[in-house]
Amino acid sequence: MISLRKCIGCGSHKVKEDLIRIVKSSRNSNGDKIIIAEGYAEGRGAYLCKNEKCLKKAEKGKKLERAFSCKVNLDIYNRLEGMVKNSEQ
Repeated sequence: MISLRKCIGCGSHKVKEDLIRIVKSSRNSNGDKIIIAEGYAEGRGAYLCKNEKCLKKAEKGKKLERAFSCKVNLDIYNRLEGMVKNSEQ
């Protein structure tokens, strides 16, 4: 059985390997932390397609903030943009 996940940008369902996983990890002594997961990471996850269009939709609609119920630092969006650009090449 293939495991599908929904992109928070465009809403399409894709296999996990075709998406970037962003995680809100609460196992941090400083409180919650948003990370971009490469491999396994514990915490609340959200998925994003590896294209710039979906990233812009997610950023404009504050979809990461809604998914995690907290403020998402601009640095996370910048890192995601770099990952998306590298994957599109």
